[in-house]
Amino acid sequence: MSFLERALMLDAVALATALPRWCAGVHAAAPELNELDGRLGDADLGATLDKCATLVEQALPTLPSTLEGIFRTCAQACAKASGSSFGTLLAIACMTSAKRCAGVDALRREDLVALIGDVVDALASRGGASLGDKTVLDGLHAIQAALALAPEGADARRVARDAARAALDAFRDKPNRIGRARMFAEKTIGMDDPGMVALLRMAESL
Repeated sequence: MSFLERALMLDAVALATALPRWCAGVHAAAPELNELDGRLGDADLGATLDKCATLVEQALPTLPSTLEGIFRTCAQACAKASGSSFGTLLAIACMTSAKRCAGVDALRREDLVALIGDVVDALASRGGASLGDKTVLDGLHAIQAALALAPEGADARRVARDAARAALDAFRDKPNRIGRARMFAEKTIGMDDPGMVALLRMAESL
């Protein structure tokens, strides 16, 4: 296998190396996410994700050596964070990823596309949201579609960042159709969905 082929894959070493950057990005974004969430909900999204990042950081020294094990550890850490329901959804996303990675040493781009599809389905089933409701699902679906269409050799991290940002722009002038925000949906037109912003900040941290 060539160096380029290895560089375009996600394995346990790459994931473990990325997690501290993810944690730092979540910590930095917490005040912004609290402020955004305060316009539409309980203003606890940033605090919840900040706690998730702290718990993941505490687990870093004893991370397993497999993709499945790392995702499962992250799921367990996020499940301990109380507050916003987004923490629960993040735990579900990590556990879904762990199941997809059972017995798998590395993920190629097409595997990542399939994994994100599994996550979207799992979150929709648990949270009751649908594509088009202006939630994190729309951002994840945009990333999945962009990765599927990206040319061979494209930087997956840049593709994910750009797709999350484009989804945020595309949905800004649409109403939120689920969660607390749905109670005053028309007022959410022109506002960014906090969960979609959280996804963008996570993508940027990588």
